[in-house]
Amino acid sequence: MATMKDIARLAGVSTSTVSHVINKTRFVSEEISERVNNAAKELNYAPSALARSLKMNRTRTIGMLVTTSTNPFFGEVVKGVERSCYHQNYNLILCNTEGDTERMRASIDTLLQKRVDGLILMCSTLEGEKLDIFDQYPSIPVVVMDWGPIHFESDKIQDNSYLGGYLATKHLIECGHNEIGCITGPLNRHQALMRYEGYKKALKEHSLRINPDWIIESDFECDGGAKSLEALMSRGALPSSLFVCNDMMAMGAINIAHNKGVKVPEELSIIGYDDIHIAKYMTPALTTIHQPKYRLGKAAVETLLAKIDKTNEVPDVVQLEPTLVVRNSVKSLL
Repeated sequence: MATMKDIARLAGVSTSTVSHVINKTRFVSEEISERVNNAAKELNYAPSALARSLKMNRTRTIGMLVTTSTNPFFGEVVKGVERSCYHQNYNLILCNTEGDTERMRASIDTLLQKRVDGLILMCSTLEGEKLDIFDQYPSIPVVVMDWGPIHFESDKIQDNSYLGGYLATKHLIECGHNEIGCITGPLNRHQALMRYEGYKKALKEHSLRINPDWIIESDFECDGGAKSLEALMSRGALPSSLFVCNDMMAMGAINIAHNKGVKVPEELSIIGYDDIHIAKYMTPALTTIHQPKYRLGKAAVETLLAKIDKTNEVPDVVQLEPTLVVRNSVKSLL
């Protein structure tokens, strides 16, 4: 394998000059640069990423931890992270936690031992965890996504779930519905709780009663949405509409409604949350709250690189705003 010394010998220059040309760390005349590059090409020289990272104290690699889920939401966010890394000439190492605290700690330890330049965490099932491992690496930049209270210093990227829950419920009210139920996510998770609080705010603002028989806590998965609608039906008459706090649960609820002969939206209007890619291909196409998933991923990378480059050393919270997407799963009663 050719070395910089071999290139220097063939080009008739010093090894330091070769280093400056290849690493672009100092101006070198066009004529000498051409000689060096031609010599490198002739010798099939491939620079060592490891050697460069040791010299520059940077690996140009980012580690990302994400909770395993069947929800396409996570994949769409990861796509934004990966593409942004590519455009910034960074590599991405992706690890799944599968909701397991010990696996998350082991993954973080492995990534830090591999000298990643920073970490992106999207593990909302583990919010509130105390991660002592960051005490051993106090200088590692960390950006947290879609997480509640945390006990270590980091930047934070989040959507405004409170506003999103409010917008969803307000849309149902504006369509003439005054019987509005809610299938929530796990209320021990920050984003789920905020969506539910937004729902309650909209009802209170319009002097509508919250009927506890029309509210049920679920798990953000398709099966959870299906089982929740069955449970609501067993309690008695359904409301005219439901705010289902993510699209996966809405998909499960629509499936059960179809199986039970409940027509959506003619007999039951449903609005979801997230606007995953397949939402518009459901039958009926799902009215939902759009989360800017690609921009969430892009913002996470940009925020992390700002911290790595020390252009912003103060922990920051970047909040992206949700928007309403009207399709065909909500009937207007007006």
